[in-house]
Amino acid sequence: MDYKLIRAKRKTIELSIDDELNAVVKAPLKMSTDDINAFVEKHSKWIEKHRAEKKERLELYSVSPEQESMLRKEALSYLTKRTEYFAKLMGLQYTGIKITSAKKRFGSCSGKNSICYSWHLIMYPPEAIDYVVVHELAHIVHKNHGKDFYKLIENYLPDYKNREKLLK
Repeated sequence: MDYKLIRAKRKTIELSIDDELNAVVKAPLKMSTDDINAFVEKHSKWIEKHRAEKKERLELYSVSPEQESMLRKEALSYLTKRTEYFAKLMGLQYTGIKITSAKKRFGSCSGKNSICYSWHLIMYPPEAIDYVVVHELAHIVHKNHGKDFYKLIENYLPDYKNREKLLK
């Protein structure tokens, strides 16, 4: 079975499927090729199952350039309104909003308190979107993911853990 191999300074071996549906193996620098091949062979059913699931997800969420343009506009409008709402509620000031094409990151908050959201976020339920908005706004106060950061989120979204699960 074909796979991409990434050797790194690590202690464990990891298996994943990338967006091109390749099996990706991250292995310790000193692990033998035979051991890696045996690991891949042992997990061949897992690879095929997850390749099929990823292919289905990619097909389900693929959009035309016209659809993407429409979704970007919708995301900018909706996310701006929700960010304004929660910023006012939380008593916070952000410096701007930008829409990106990020696939693996729904949002980010810069050191200068500018917030970026992925247009992909607009395809999620409103409860999940609000979680990302509050999460990014909380970074204005806490630039980390510590206890105080999550306490702040919980003040405004007591069910934030359930909302977070909607993004998975």
